[in-house]
Amino acid sequence: MTNVQIDIVSDIACPWCAIGYARLERAMETLKDDMDFTVAWHAFELNPDPSGDGEPILPALSRKYGRSEDEMRENQAQMIEIAKGLGLNFEKLQERYTRNTFDAHRLVKWAGEQGKQTAMKMAFFEAYFGRAENISNPDVLVYCVEAIGLDGAKAREVLASDAYAEAVRQDEAQYQQAGVSAVPAYIINQKYLVSGAQEPETLVKAFQEIAESV
Repeated sequence: MTNVQIDIVSDIACPWCAIGYARLERAMETLKDDMDFTVAWHAFELNPDPSGDGEPILPALSRKYGRSEDEMRENQAQMIEIAKGLGLNFEKLQERYTRNTFDAHRLVKWAGEQGKQTAMKMAFFEAYFGRAENISNPDVLVYCVEAIGLDGAKAREVLASDAYAEAVRQDEAQYQQAGVSAVPAYIINQKYLVSGAQEPETLVKAFQEIAESV
């Protein structure tokens, strides 16, 4: 059995990060008899500005990419279909607003200490893409915390403090310095970089090649 450590750099506000992880899960399932996978999540902020109430996603994407809102709507619709095929709820993908995810990243760190880092990330993806909820709102975040069986009162204490803020900032700085400028990004065994929401078959081949090179 080959041990494989996967460090995932991602943002909760990134739909391709949710799609990428669903594809990664399929790759890991394919290789489960040969490889033992360990996954750790690391922070990246697509919208690092915490001020303001957010902006409807379609005009925001239109401005960011220099394309029409109709083009962005079609792009998002394609993502909804891809997500559906992977069992992901992206029902409200086009109804969401831009959001800052710093506090959500802090709770992912906190949940990780209780063995629920991935579950926390999935709950936030579901809230944002499936229900278009405000994932910078403490009440929304605490609802997600309680949905995965963790203590909501303790989560509120984390949110009311600066706990895990430095850990999130260190994550962001470390991976930016390492050259990660887009997400999702997978660092395999702290040595190999796989970028983007690759198809399961591509990931399987990459893992097999990495295992052979050890």
